[in-house]
Amino acid sequence: MKRLFSYITFAVSALIVLAGCTISYKFNGSALNYDIYKTIHVSEFPIRAALVYAPLQQTFENQLLNTITRQTRLQEVSGTSDLEMSGEITGYSLSPQAVGTDAYATETRLTITVKVKYTDHINSANDVDQTFSAYRQFDSSLMLTDVQDTLCQEICEELVELIFNATLGNW
Repeated sequence: MKRLFSYITFAVSALIVLAGCTISYKFNGSALNYDIYKTIHVSEFPIRAALVYAPLQQTFENQLLNTITRQTRLQEVSGTSDLEMSGEITGYSLSPQAVGTDAYATETRLTITVKVKYTDHINSANDVDQTFSAYRQFDSSLMLTDVQDTLCQEICEELVELIFNATLGNW
């Protein structure tokens, strides 16, 4: 009986210890050498799209700055900097995706496109001048005004992840 109690105590102790230990790998964050790179300047990203949703610019810029702050140790400055990111929102469009038997769209796609210019003032080989695009689909029976904020937030999160990985993430 004593031996059984010892085995049970050992097993429970081992489970408690193992339950508290987890191994996780995150492939986010930057690949910057912080001995060299200390500052970044992020310009405004004005909307240059034919269709304009005014809150989009602020949503995108906030998400971009939050991600840079959260995943790097760079200090955001408004003047001369080691790194610079600028660009514009060039596309905000709706397109029908699925057509029902009555020949009306059953799903609509909202696509946002952002042109980004990333300048590394220390090593120009790292410069990026690229266009990024992401989309979300929604049921056409819904009004765009009812889903627009949520869709824009989700799309901006994806765009920022793509931009971060192509620039600061150096994947």
